[in-house]
This record gives sequence, C-alpha cells and structure tokens, in this order.
Amino acid sequence: MALELRTGRGLYRLASAAAPETADEAVVLTLSLERADGIERVVFRCRVERELLDRDACANPESLIARVAPWVEREFEATREAALKLIRSERRLYEVVFDAAHRGPF
Repeated sequence: MALELRTGRGLYRLASAAAPETADEAVVLTLSLERADGIERVVFRCRVERELLDRDACANPESLIARVAPWVEREFEATREAALKLIRSERRLYEVVFDAAHRGPF
C-alpha cells in the first residue's frame, strides 16, 4: 500500500520499506518516500511507543502508515533533509520517535 503525498517538491509515495518491528514498548516502521517520477527515494524509520496506540493499531501497520502520512506531508522538508543527511554522513537511517513528549499524529 502506498499513499500519495503532495509536497513542495512534487508528488511522493509513502510506503512500507520493510516489515514492521514490534517490541514490548514500541512499533517501528521503516518507510520510504519515493518521488512519483522515480528520481529520488528516501528511507527513514518511525518509532511509535505502544502507550500511544490501541491494540488494533499494533496489529495493522497500514493503519499506522495512514496516521503518519499527514504528519510526514506536513513535515516533509525537515524529515527528508534529516534522513538524507544521516544516510550520507553516518550511513544509518533517520528515526522519528513518537512518544508522550512528542506525540506527532498520535
């Protein structure tokens, strides 16, 4: 499942890039942002603390992606830049953390 995001850089698709990781305290989604023309692809992770989720959300990663999509669209430039910078400089994925202090879309 891919969701379309309208950004200042054009149309992007937000989709799962790997199976969700579930732990006792959080669900971690690995997401990709791919430009509609295929010229750019950025991968990052979203860690959502379980305290913010109901039981059904943990079992359905597509619903989590749908909840995160408007936030990613709104924070697109900052998320994209941080993800690209970390991949280039440290060769690791950028991770956005949603918890009690930073609830984001939850």
